[in-house]
Amino acid sequence: MSSKPTESEERALKITEIFYSLQGEGRSVGWPTTFIRLTGCPLRCSYCDTEYAFKGGERTSVENVMAQVRGYPAHHVTVTGGEPLAQKGSYPLMRALCEAGYQVSLETGGMVDISAVDPRVSRVVDLKTPGSGEADNNHWENLEQLTADDQLKVVVVDRMDYDWLLPVLAEHQLEQRCEVLLSPVQGGVEPATLAQWILDDGLHVRFQLQLHKILWGDQPGR
Repeated sequence: MSSKPTESEERALKITEIFYSLQGEGRSVGWPTTFIRLTGCPLRCSYCDTEYAFKGGERTSVENVMAQVRGYPAHHVTVTGGEPLAQKGSYPLMRALCEAGYQVSLETGGMVDISAVDPRVSRVVDLKTPGSGEADNNHWENLEQLTADDQLKVVVVDRMDYDWLLPVLAEHQLEQRCEVLLSPVQGGVEPATLAQWILDDGLHVRFQLQLHKILWGDQPGR
């Protein structure tokens, strides 16, 4: 029988990188932001652009991460991955960031229950479409927990994904529940095409492109 993790083990983190850049997506797009990228993810989405975060990383403590964050001038901090909620240490980290007065957002792949996330954190939750190859791993109960402080991000690969999404939006009243962000996958549906679909159907969603990729391409740490 395995022993219960110690407090220090609960607060341990495996970090791929901590960096300072502009927020490229969502409600805070364009704001200077400190990013904390945790290592590891149980999903393998077809369009993943952070495969380098699947393995490796350096084990450290919440306290050491906070010290690095304080070295940057940003008021916004984003905890991302990988999948940050796959690490128990992400929860005390987000609490510590909120206590320190930062505006904190969490980027999560949507397969883990978000109910234990500090309520001061803006939760940016992915909804995986069939084109991602991971739609079967959506934690559907998360959709009922979303509020006006949260964001739901959907990466659209093709028309099949878009048509799959429409009844989901309606069934869960997502356009009324939270801010919904639709992005075209790089190399998939043309951005202008997705934009026109949104206009044609009168959706109350936000179309977005990834600002950081427009500026810097696929450079890690940007």
